[in-house]
Amino acid sequence: MSSASDTGPWTSTTGVPGAEDRGAASSAPQGGQASVGELFAEVTRDISTLLRQEVELAKAETAASARRAGKGAGMLAGAGVAGHMVLLFLSVALWWALGTQIGNGWSALVVAALWAVVAAVLAAVGRSEMKKVKGMPETVDSVKKIPNALQGHEEKNS
Repeated sequence: MSSASDTGPWTSTTGVPGAEDRGAASSAPQGGQASVGELFAEVTRDISTLLRQEVELAKAETAASARRAGKGAGMLAGAGVAGHMVLLFLSVALWWALGTQIGNGWSALVVAALWAVVAAVLAAVGRSEMKKVKGMPETVDSVKKIPNALQGHEEKNS
């Protein structure tokens, strides 16, 4: 992290954005003209500082997002447990209500059969959705091209 007295390439104590206070420590020759090498070094240093700042910002944003996602996931897990308990007690209530009409043994079988049908439908729909998953074909294709790009070879059309 940078201190409050640290002035990066995009801030200045003069209040002018982008201006740096170099004063007597300037590396420019007496004529006021900096050499190409000095200019290149300054640009390189500024870009390096900018990239470091962007990486730090990305780290901070990622950490904050991860904390929020963790809290949200915990809340969704709690909702899932509560929903499971609701289904359990509704199933027991249905079992009990049917038990007064057809007997407890048969009513338990009816409730179990209903849940078996729900499970079968969900499994069939889930299986068909999984068959539709294609992965990442474009990413795989572009990653395969990276070695050729680094070697400078032209891509051959097939």
